[in-house]
Amino acid sequence: TGVVYVNSVGRNQRGEMVLDYNRWVMVRKRDESAPAPETVLPELPGVVAPEAFQIPVGLDVSGYSTELSGSPHRWDDYYVGEKIDHVDGMTLEEAEHQIATRLYQNTAKVHFDQVAANGGRFGKRLIYGGHIISLCRALSFNGLGNAFRIAAINAGAHANPAFAGDTIFAWSEVLGKFEVPGRRDLGALRLRLVAVRDRQASDFPLKDADGKYQSDVLLDFDYTVLIAR
Repeated sequence: TGVVYVNSVGRNQRGEMVLDYNRWVMVRKRDESAPAPETVLPELPGVVAPEAFQIPVGLDVSGYSTELSGSPHRWDDYYVGEKIDHVDGMTLEEAEHQIATRLYQNTAKVHFDQVAANGGRFGKRLIYGGHIISLCRALSFNGLGNAFRIAAINAGAHANPAFAGDTIFAWSEVLGKFEVPGRRDLGALRLRLVAVRDRQASDFPLKDADGKYQSDVLLDFDYTVLIAR
């Protein structure tokens, strides 16, 4: 296999850009014995600047109710360097990840074809990576209940594969805190979301001495959210 970098742009029915992102995907080689081509790595920004956020026209959270959301914490309450244990764990089931695979029209056989998986490295289907992100985002609402909108995805890694039967825990770290240009009703938090399997989430070393992720680390995700002030 090799890694391919792709730029994707999404537009609405009026031709307006609503999404612009770069991703790197693992792709099988046609000939496993063929020499690898020259490595070409694109220069990408480390973080999406607040000026680049696509905030919906008419969005106004000046009347945001923390009583209705069930969480008292707003933008002003968080500080850079803060770590939040999201406490709850959730066990993955085959049925629910298969639903997610179909919902997102993921066509990778490693997620839905057990016959193909039998001949693979693990002998069983892998949990779709987007399902892990969605699940951890849901877990993160215990501590980040008013982070109502994702403004940007800055970087991330699916550190290890996940399987049905794994129980997922997550914690977050506040990497950055900044105002949104022209807005006084909301601010932005840059967050690091880390998911681990079969152990309580805590601030422990994520990588070994060689710089590789430990086997129980599933996700290391860097993203930015909007939150009411």
